[in-house]
Amino acid sequence: MGLKLPASIIVRTAFMAAALGSSTMLLTGCFPVVATGMVAGALSIADRRTTGAQAEDQAIELKAFNRFREQFKSEQISLTVTSFNRIALLSGYVPNEQARTEAAKLVQSIDNVRSVINEVAIGPAPSVRAFGVDTVLTARVKASLLEAKDVQANVIKVYTDASTVYLMGVVTEREAKRATDIASRVTGVRRVIRAFEVISEEELARIQLQTGGAGNAAPVSAPPPSARPLSASPATPAASSPAAPAAETGAVVTPIR
Repeated sequence: MGLKLPASIIVRTAFMAAALGSSTMLLTGCFPVVATGMVAGALSIADRRTTGAQAEDQAIELKAFNRFREQFKSEQISLTVTSFNRIALLSGYVPNEQARTEAAKLVQSIDNVRSVINEVAIGPAPSVRAFGVDTVLTARVKASLLEAKDVQANVIKVYTDASTVYLMGVVTEREAKRATDIASRVTGVRRVIRAFEVISEEELARIQLQTGGAGNAAPVSAPPPSARPLSASPATPAASSPAAPAAETGAVVTPIR
């Protein structure tokens, strides 16, 4: 299932957006694109974000799309914004550092954005085929998370760019480590970027009480390690963080939050 469009138009179909739970906005060239995140359906009742935060995330992505469309006219610019709990992950490709910095400032200036994780690379945008490979990898990671019995897949957002998998969500440290390990073992994944908002088991229990049990954690077979909330540095590239190879895989895990 897909749409046949000119090569300059990169499209994530509505079917894939709904299946993968993505609210990603893809912006390429002169921006003749389909923003599939907005058609994914009703807000998830199992999401650990409040419904207000979910709506704000969708608004952030739409505003970013519009600002990029107005600001950038070059065919060499391809940008993606994924917002989770008002933390905006910015990725894609631009021709120079000036455009990279400008894109991050535009996103940071949007109302309700708490911080920006700037993962934009300098260089040419990948081919349509590369975007297809990324979509398949996202589907494989989501499927692997769903198959696992000790992690709650529906509270984790997965986005893939250039075979690098980004994981976002409000999770405990135990859940973050387990989800990262699962993603790193998926064939074809070259790197895993942890962009989680880490909370304690006690905070998760409070969220569950407030939401009537929505977004329940998977069973824990052993006492979880103490977790602490981590804050993201605005517009911080992952390259500045230490990286470590995941066990038994060729993927590299980089915790940027």
